[in-house]
Amino acid sequence: MESASALPDIRQQVLLHAPVSKVWEIVSTAQGMGRWFMPSDLEATEGHEFILEAGPFGQSPCKVIEVKPEHKLSFRWGKDWTLTFELEEQPEGTQFTIIHSGWDADQLTEFGQAHAIVRERMEQGWALIVQKLAQEAQ
Repeated sequence: MESASALPDIRQQVLLHAPVSKVWEIVSTAQGMGRWFMPSDLEATEGHEFILEAGPFGQSPCKVIEVKPEHKLSFRWGKDWTLTFELEEQPEGTQFTIIHSGWDADQLTEFGQAHAIVRERMEQGWALIVQKLAQEAQ
């Protein structure tokens, strides 16, 4: 059940002019993800625990919670968030959706910042990150 202070998920969607298999490789491997998001030791295996190298924010512990090859990858990010990548094959390429959930107006991140402030910053950041992914997938 969501709390009354829950904030909406961040959702970004982009049509990538690349086959699903190529996009999956870019979003579900440590090497691929390091080129457009953050360095990590990600493996697309349910239960796999890994670290995202979040630059000035240090290392974020993560855990893969769902894998549907070439369709969906979800992982817990830090103590509050879930990040989900969804891929859908389209005639002209791959529809890629990123969903960043777990926002709560009453919560602070592990860095002591209010979710509401970080969410706003991240929403803008995701727009740029998704553009970077689109360039990587060309």
